[in-house]
Amino acid sequence: MKIAMIGAGAMGGATVEGLVKSGFFKNEDITVADPSLQVVEKFAKHGVSVTTDNQMAAQDADIVCVCVKPWLVENVLKDLKDVLDAKKQILIVIAAGVSSEKIKGWVPECPPLFLMIPNIAIAQMASMTFAVPVGASEENIQTIKTIFSKMGTILFTDEQHLAAGTTLASCGIAYAMRYIRAASEGGVELGFKADDAKQIVMQTVKGAVKLLEASGLHPEAAIDLVTTPGGVTIKGLNEMEHAGFTSAVIRGLKAGAK
Repeated sequence: MKIAMIGAGAMGGATVEGLVKSGFFKNEDITVADPSLQVVEKFAKHGVSVTTDNQMAAQDADIVCVCVKPWLVENVLKDLKDVLDAKKQILIVIAAGVSSEKIKGWVPECPPLFLMIPNIAIAQMASMTFAVPVGASEENIQTIKTIFSKMGTILFTDEQHLAAGTTLASCGIAYAMRYIRAASEGGVELGFKADDAKQIVMQTVKGAVKLLEASGLHPEAAIDLVTTPGGVTIKGLNEMEHAGFTSAVIRGLKAGAK
């Protein structure tokens, strides 16, 4: 099986890194197409096939993944429509806010389509990826599930929820990093060196995730385990809530979804 990645910017490049690490494809069966010679030369070092010609990349692939800025999707797909094979290929489009209706208008004979939103942790095999199948068979769905499950967690959803998934997971990884930055800066004010503070916060966040995964507890129930009456944890939490912590997170998510 062969896959072509059309566009290797931040998200496309992260996806290629994940594909290489996953071992699902032979490196030579991964083709990266990008107009930047600097970008394709970077991925050539991984042993993948590279080109600056989108049509050349797509015509021999079983899966064609278009990962470009949303305003470029139309031009890219119109350029590819004559080489896409609706009977033999799967088309993936990774671009926020681009609907399946628009894609079908640009590619009248569209292959089975997946609208997908991973996040950049896909490069480290730890993405939260959303996928919307459009005209895809159960076999197509299983193929996509097998590939992307190797690079994190994949959730199949409907098109209506894709924007919410984007802000919760794709944008959300930036929100999580902003918390890590803020807590690290707080650690410096408390007397730790910057690198030590960052390491402490990252391990603490990792521990919180592991605990929730292992226990199945609701976050508030887990919080109750470490908040003793009159203790320092509840004082810290209440001070954060007075400053609007939960409200700020929810407002940020809703703003992103718009």
